[in-house]
Amino acid sequence: MSFSSKILSHLVVQQCIQAGIDQVVLSPGSRNAPLIVDFTAYKKCACYSIVDERSAGFFALGLAQQSKKPVALVCTSGTALLNYYPAVAEAFYSEIPLVVISADRPEDFIGIGEGQTIQQASVFGKHVGSEANLSDHEAAMAENSQALARTLSVALRQKLPVHINVPFSEPLYDLIAQPMNLPKEFMIDKAPVLAQKPFDMADHMAAYRGYKKKLVLVGTMPENTLSEGVLLRLAEDPTVLVLKESTSNIHHEHFISGIDQLITALDEQGFAALQPDLLITIGGMVISKRIKAFLRGYQPQAHWHIGQGRANDTFFALSDHIQWPPDAFLGGLTHEAVKSSDSYRDFWLAIWRQRRAQHDQFMASSPYSDLSVYAHIMNAIPPDYLVHMANSAGIRYAQLMLQNPKHHVYCNRGTSGIEGSSSTSVGAAAIAKRPVVLVTGDLSFFYDSNAFWNHYVPKNYRVLLINNQGGGIFRILPKAKTIDGFEEFLETRHSRNAQSLISAYGWAYQCVADMEQLREALTSFFQEADQPKLLEIKTPTELNDQVLMDYFKGLEPK
Repeated sequence: MSFSSKILSHLVVQQCIQAGIDQVVLSPGSRNAPLIVDFTAYKKCACYSIVDERSAGFFALGLAQQSKKPVALVCTSGTALLNYYPAVAEAFYSEIPLVVISADRPEDFIGIGEGQTIQQASVFGKHVGSEANLSDHEAAMAENSQALARTLSVALRQKLPVHINVPFSEPLYDLIAQPMNLPKEFMIDKAPVLAQKPFDMADHMAAYRGYKKKLVLVGTMPENTLSEGVLLRLAEDPTVLVLKESTSNIHHEHFISGIDQLITALDEQGFAALQPDLLITIGGMVISKRIKAFLRGYQPQAHWHIGQGRANDTFFALSDHIQWPPDAFLGGLTHEAVKSSDSYRDFWLAIWRQRRAQHDQFMASSPYSDLSVYAHIMNAIPPDYLVHMANSAGIRYAQLMLQNPKHHVYCNRGTSGIEGSSSTSVGAAAIAKRPVVLVTGDLSFFYDSNAFWNHYVPKNYRVLLINNQGGGIFRILPKAKTIDGFEEFLETRHSRNAQSLISAYGWAYQCVADMEQLREALTSFFQEADQPKLLEIKTPTELNDQVLMDYFKGLEPK
């Protein structure tokens, strides 16, 4: 086994390993050769080779999402680094720790017309939690070590992406037989741990008991964030109404999953009745536009956000950020049962059950469309699957369906872009303990087709591709269809299918175009096979928006 002769490369790699990083996504290059040599030489790291840096960034996001640990990304100098930006932004707003390590030219070669050279320092601006711009001078190793420790601690403690820029002078390929044993003062003793600050809950507990209408809104959240005991106590409190998104990964029969179903048909009197005294938010980004509009228009008396990450003032009413783990805080807040003659919860559960009955009635006679397809496939996914939803229409349709409590649901909602959904799901599938299915639309799928250009797609990976020949969500937006050039420039109408693309990767492929074909295809789609599978589901381009509008009309009180 050989190692790079560059002391700076050894410093970076050894400090990453000491910080607990054991997964590294590498993209090919020359300037980053010392880092590639050393990361692959240290057997403590599982290394992945992804050619397309934009895809590599999201692949690493999927790894970090599943491992709950920082993942390193390594690229060469120049514009290769810029291709990480969409994934870095997603990681920043989703609070997922990516450690971006970019090779660079020495400082003297920046800004003089040297090839494959850009201004890499501070390139990610406000979208990273910290950055370290290292020096290639041996005399600066102690300073480099301090910068590395400071930057890696942000990834570990704050769960944010960070950027480490590493300059290397030539020669780049000189090797040595043994790793360099760096002085102890150049190394961090251990990964820093965020100490839990003392917190007196007495005031919050007293205030909590005084509110008669408490709305708990749960956004994007990893599974098992809240314990069963806390969920049960929330569900049993008649003064608490829990609204949860499909990406919240919590379940109880008293928790309302169809937020838009509940509030779409409400009038001013209904909104006033729903208006909470106290709003408690947990988790990350909220998908439902309707709940955002409601809470901005009918603001609570107080809004508490619970969690150690950032607190978004989404509803312009944030009054307190309680920087404790949600399970610990809610556990203390709800340990005493609440007795009340008022039942905020039961009143709205009754309305939601009525909405669900109307949902079932509409779906029983609904024509073949995106809506009926999503309803069918979400019900057909086996319970042991991890479900990755692409953005735009897909995740919004999923919000309308009852979820299988055994599914773990993920979606890149930090920035809500379509460009990395496939790559993230493949990264997750590479290490997930359960099989992964990606539910995606055609624009997202074709945009990120390099997601499948690697050797890490497991044979139990599945893709359900809903192809309505364009950006169908734009047809739903008010007045969008009245714009000149709508089909070409907004909807981006096309006639592509995925067969030739996916067959080139050696996958199994099948295409259906009506409900009978879909039902038949799904009988075998999730069965074991020797290769990944893609099922392309073609839906009508110009009917979907009308069906969805009719659906929401069908939820109005009769």
